[in-house]
Amino acid sequence: MAGTFPQDGATGKRRKLPHTSLFQLLVNPMDIYEDQKMVALYSVVGLGALGWGTSPHIRCASLLLVPKMLGREGRLFVLGYALAAIYEGPAANLRYNLNEVIASLGCTVELQVNNSRAAWRVSTAPLRAVFKDLLGSKDSLKAETQNISKSFEDLDAQVNSDTGYTAENTTGFEGAARSVETHRALAPRHRLSTQKMYELKTKLHCSHVVDRAILSCRRWFDHKHERCMQRIWVPLLKHLLCLPMKFKFFCGIAKAMEVWCRHRIPVEGNFGQTYDSLNQSIHDLEGEFSATIELKEGKQAAVLGLNPSWEHMSTELRDYVRHQEAQLEWALGLLRALFSCTFLLVLHASFSYADSYNGDIRFDNIYISTYFCQIDERRRKLGKRTLLPLRKAEKKTVIFPCNPSVQASEMRNVVRELVETLPVLLLLLLLCGLDWALYSAFDTIRHHSFLQYSFRSSHKLEVKVGGDSMLARLLRKTIGALNTSSGTVVQSNNMACLPQPVSLDARAYVRAALPISLLLCLCLLQAFAYRLRRVIAAFYFPKREKKRILFLYNELLRKRAAFTQLRRAAILRRAQQQKAPRHRLADVLLRRCPLLRHWLRGRCVVCQAPETPESYVCPTPDCAAVYCRPCWDDMRRRCPACTPREELSSSAYSDSNDDATYAE
Repeated sequence: MAGTFPQDGATGKRRKLPHTSLFQLLVNPMDIYEDQKMVALYSVVGLGALGWGTSPHIRCASLLLVPKMLGREGRLFVLGYALAAIYEGPAANLRYNLNEVIASLGCTVELQVNNSRAAWRVSTAPLRAVFKDLLGSKDSLKAETQNISKSFEDLDAQVNSDTGYTAENTTGFEGAARSVETHRALAPRHRLSTQKMYELKTKLHCSHVVDRAILSCRRWFDHKHERCMQRIWVPLLKHLLCLPMKFKFFCGIAKAMEVWCRHRIPVEGNFGQTYDSLNQSIHDLEGEFSATIELKEGKQAAVLGLNPSWEHMSTELRDYVRHQEAQLEWALGLLRALFSCTFLLVLHASFSYADSYNGDIRFDNIYISTYFCQIDERRRKLGKRTLLPLRKAEKKTVIFPCNPSVQASEMRNVVRELVETLPVLLLLLLLCGLDWALYSAFDTIRHHSFLQYSFRSSHKLEVKVGGDSMLARLLRKTIGALNTSSGTVVQSNNMACLPQPVSLDARAYVRAALPISLLLCLCLLQAFAYRLRRVIAAFYFPKREKKRILFLYNELLRKRAAFTQLRRAAILRRAQQQKAPRHRLADVLLRRCPLLRHWLRGRCVVCQAPETPESYVCPTPDCAAVYCRPCWDDMRRRCPACTPREELSSSAYSDSNDDATYAE
């Protein structure tokens, strides 16, 4: 949105935006269109020119923008640039390296899958070739199976045939014949086994053969008797001589064979099972010859509710990182939107300071200016009480503008600002350290995780089937297809899947650390920049400045007169703390470690200065309050901790809560 440029009408040329400091500091950070930025800039310039020409208050507030930009409000601008530099530097590099690791993980998983797939294809290639050869020789196999089926037809017809016996001419096995007929009638419901059925048929056939033999024997006797009667024509003699031809009862001797047929049938015990198996095989061979390969992949979740797929895990991790990046982008966009409105805070702070300067005489009235020194010098010439030089305890509450060091009133604010800057500094150090650690780890992985995949496969199988029979030819057509040989070498490596981390160079670290360094410098410069606020306000409101300095001088005179009374409560509290018994561990440390005496020595109860050999210790029993020499002189050589309140110098003024304080 902010990257679009306005164009001049039909010419289509981009307008050049003014590169003024006011535009860069106040308007450019706003996340609006360039046309709106131009309108805002011209509005600010127009209102500023009108204010400069009509109101000193506006002129003062506009110049106060300079020290305010060097103070807390200006640090908001620098903080925005610091966060942007951190995000574009170590944070972006950290995100890039994490994406590289995620991509490496996905690539490694895909490489393993591809290698497993290639190994499977190479391993199953001979088997697939065998099945292809079998499918290619389908016609010849079909012809061979038809020959086998034709050869089996004779045996099948013999087994299923009813030739050789009938139910009418069977005398010895009437029950068997009836069993066969009953079996045929009840075949759909009660099917006998092939073995029993063939045994029954064999018994019936044997009985039929015996009956045919007896019948043939009787016919032979009848035929011979008839011929005998024809050859011999003597009446009585022919009957006597042809009488043996009437002995047909000798044919009944063949009935003895029925016992053999009943108990000693020449049928093997596994004939029926063998016949059924062979018959089923012959029928199977008559179908179409085909072959299919079915592969099933079994998946088992290691933990309930989790998908063990590494590819799915990589996708979920990548989506999680992208979601976190989107949230971070949204947060940074919100911060940019907030930082773009900080110039309003700067304007408000400038006008607020000007209003407070003119409205509250105690506001930021702690500076020992040149006019303050002139008043004190004039009083000294007139022989009146003076303030300069200030006492040691009084110096902690005022500021000398020309002093190049950071003073006590300013130091507290500087320390607080430095502490507020520490989180951003720690964030930078943490991200830089984490980025360096991850880069080192990923770079080590890249240099020591190279893998070379090598898959070698060799296959050689030779099956020899001898003979010229039909079964041998069939076996050569089927099992002989296994005579294959192959050799395969598959090589690959994971070079393309290794992570390629990127390290930040020195310029990137400098770009990321420069805004943080500027923040720290602004924290230190704030004390000196805030001194300019009073100078600017005093330039535009000199009468108000004189009143403020006179009020400060008189206030310090009143406090000097009641100095002892005002300080007595704090002195009593500190003296009691010094009289408190010291912990036994502290005494042991003082005896064993003389270096700790510097940190555990007493302090002045007035200004908290460390105890020195020149310090004065109150000789009153149960007091022992410590005073430095300047504070002892300020107390008029009387200890407020042990002196009754009535004996101290009295004053009508008490300690007030409305003392002038340092304006932040």
